[in-house]
Amino acid sequence: MTTTQTSTTTWPLERVLFAMAGTMALVSAGLAALVSPWFLLLTAFVGINQWLYVAFGACPASIVLKKFGVTPQCGWR
Repeated sequence: MTTTQTSTTTWPLERVLFAMAGTMALVSAGLAALVSPWFLLLTAFVGINQWLYVAFGACPASIVLKKFGVTPQCGWR
């Protein structure tokens, strides 16, 4: 079984969005536990943006990242 490696060292858009969403969910859970339960609204905002990306192929973070040159790996529209 042979595996091939790509020569690119940049992450695709989907991976960056997943990493950002996971980080924000962990931060908001920590802040909700330590500071105020109102920080759970941040988790809801992250979830809404994830569904926007799933449903429409774009969310505010993906639009900004595309302007900075991060390219998507998935080609669906």
